[in-house]
Amino acid sequence: MTPLTRLDDARILIYSHDSFGLGHLRRCRAIAHELVGRYKGISVLILSGSPVIGSFEFRARVDFVRIPGVIKLKDGSYTSLGLHIDLDQTLEIREAIIRKTAEAFKPDLFIVDKEPLGLEGEVKETLRMLHSRGVYNILGQREIIDDPKALAIEWGRKAALPAIKDLYDEIWVYGPEQFYHPLAGLDLEPEVEDKVFYTGYLKRGGVQFDEAEKRENPYFLVTPGGGKDGEEMVELVFASCVSCTQLEMEVVFVLGPFMEESKRQEIHSRAEKYANFSVIDYHPRIESLIEHCSGMITMGGYNTFCEILSFDKPAIVLPRFEPRTEQLIRARRAKELGLVQMLEPEQFDVESLQPLIESLSAQPKPSAALIPGMLDGMDSVCDRVVKLLNARPIAA
Repeated sequence: MTPLTRLDDARILIYSHDSFGLGHLRRCRAIAHELVGRYKGISVLILSGSPVIGSFEFRARVDFVRIPGVIKLKDGSYTSLGLHIDLDQTLEIREAIIRKTAEAFKPDLFIVDKEPLGLEGEVKETLRMLHSRGVYNILGQREIIDDPKALAIEWGRKAALPAIKDLYDEIWVYGPEQFYHPLAGLDLEPEVEDKVFYTGYLKRGGVQFDEAEKRENPYFLVTPGGGKDGEEMVELVFASCVSCTQLEMEVVFVLGPFMEESKRQEIHSRAEKYANFSVIDYHPRIESLIEHCSGMITMGGYNTFCEILSFDKPAIVLPRFEPRTEQLIRARRAKELGLVQMLEPEQFDVESLQPLIESLSAQPKPSAALIPGMLDGMDSVCDRVVKLLNARPIAA
């Protein structure tokens, strides 16, 4: 992409708590790559707790700092991922790394992904420090966070709204206003409402395709995202594909890096019995598989939904519905608009899924139902970045 302008010496710091999964990291990486692809002179540094961040490729002028990982337990609490130390010690280390990195990097913009105060409040002091220095603090949010009542309880417990009012300059909602209002259930003061900008979805472009990975035959792509909570979804899709009587398409399963090893081995073993099934454990450039597939079957997380729209792929969504209802809300709204097909949780069975898979090739593409401006997210984010950076005080 030809750079549109120069943003000499501009620095952007992005924080992603990444207790587990790929969603936050992939969104932050996509934004970082778009910025350096458009503008010369800009540098982006990503703070992330993802244990797999090192397996991703990064463009020039994008780098990352890996902070110690944590994992969310089923009861909602956290524990240290790699270090055999108390969670409090891990959080203390993470907070110190975040603060010292911000002090040394001296960003012009600080973008915090999803968690207003970071994991267990770990970015609060960094936000205060940067705010006192005139740095623009930005809160980036998915177009759907959770059920409005659940979000109100969560953010009330975390004292998120006072922090948003006092420490943030803008809130970027990465979706179109016509699709969903993620903050509608909160009693926002007018001062906070004025900080909200709906960007549209973050459109994804293709990645360089490795000819060695090229597939001769058309295929459906099955992806449960990071894979940690996608085992039941993969099991259902596998059984439904086996039962299809009119499925001539190849089926490619990408299991994700966080699926249990025993389940991964079991799926590999079972797939060997079917000539048209293939299994990939993990693909750091999954965009290339999405771009060339004939249709998708997925859980419908934020990034995957952006890719469904960006690459205009017919898709079936089997949304996760706990501990958050984010994916379920997104899938219902997308089906209502004619963008995808989806199954309600009570329909998660072979009898319901099989006919959808058999008709997936004939399903209308999302482009037939796109809302105007729906994929303008990257343009909007870049416009906001330029506007804020151009407003920086000129050094004497």
